[in-house]
Amino acid sequence: MSLEDLIQHTGEWLKSTGPQSHIVMSSRIRLARNLDKIPFPTRANRKDLAEVFKTIQSAITSSEYFKDSIFLKINEMDNLDRQFLIERHLMSHDHAASGEGKAIVISREEVLSIMINEEDHLRIQAMQSGFNLTETWKIVSMIDDLLSEKINYAFRSDWGYLTACPTNTGTGIRGSVMLHLPALVMTKQINKVLEAIAKLSFASRGFYGEGTQAIGNFFQISNQVSLGHSEEDILQNINGLVRQIIEQEEQARQALLVQNKAILEDKICRSLGILKNAHIISSQETVDLLSMVRLGIDSGIVKDVNTQSINELFIMIQPAHLQKIEGKKLGASERDAKRAALIRDKLGKA
Repeated sequence: MSLEDLIQHTGEWLKSTGPQSHIVMSSRIRLARNLDKIPFPTRANRKDLAEVFKTIQSAITSSEYFKDSIFLKINEMDNLDRQFLIERHLMSHDHAASGEGKAIVISREEVLSIMINEEDHLRIQAMQSGFNLTETWKIVSMIDDLLSEKINYAFRSDWGYLTACPTNTGTGIRGSVMLHLPALVMTKQINKVLEAIAKLSFASRGFYGEGTQAIGNFFQISNQVSLGHSEEDILQNINGLVRQIIEQEEQARQALLVQNKAILEDKICRSLGILKNAHIISSQETVDLLSMVRLGIDSGIVKDVNTQSINELFIMIQPAHLQKIEGKKLGASERDAKRAALIRDKLGKA
């Protein structure tokens, strides 16, 4: 399996097969771990980072579980490939920056990715389609157990797992759910929802996680603190909050269909019409229009397109993906034309 193979298939988290996938695009669990008696990456020297890399690489490559995975050194990748993995939600922006001893491991179906020498020595991440934190946690926990048999983690009985950022100390777990909330945005209820989330000590971020703004009416909700809480408590709290948000979004969608159905149908059908016929289109306009079409599918207004196709387009129309598909670098205007052609082709086939 190679990096190019990822373009040819759909990641598990995009398939829209999981629970409540009409509102929840994906569930993700990320686990932070560090090696015992070695400074965190921000404090480590070149020798330390090389030791971390060698230890983790040995643990991964000797495991049967990772036999079909991709193992990539960040310094051996060009900027386009790094951006491609960011767009695919497999790697963070921070990890994409050049640095000693950095690598990433990606499993088949993109369910699992492991970042080596990011903010912590080890970042284990799993993603699943829909509202599925419990199953996602089982995958991460299994990998954590597997690696802990070969790696000595930095751990204290009074603090738990030691991490570079204090908010991750304890369990080291960060659970997040990607929610599509167009009705709450259209009915102007979203700010109240986000304010309530913040008061409950949860974080709300954009489509690409920390430091990004919401696009396409997507919001990523996650816990902020893990110290003093068990993994089960953290996941239970996230699950409870997300269920409430799903209920509010469903109520807002129903209100739009009852009170403003003609306006909603017009907005959705116009969005689909532009996507099917545009010859030049920006990424920002595209994600806004795709958001409306996705709502149209979930509401029964659009019947000839499926949600997986729309989910795939959210990723495929991003700059690095367009250039990887085309096999060469493209300027901004070339990308706008290529994006429009790709959308016409995919929606035409639908």
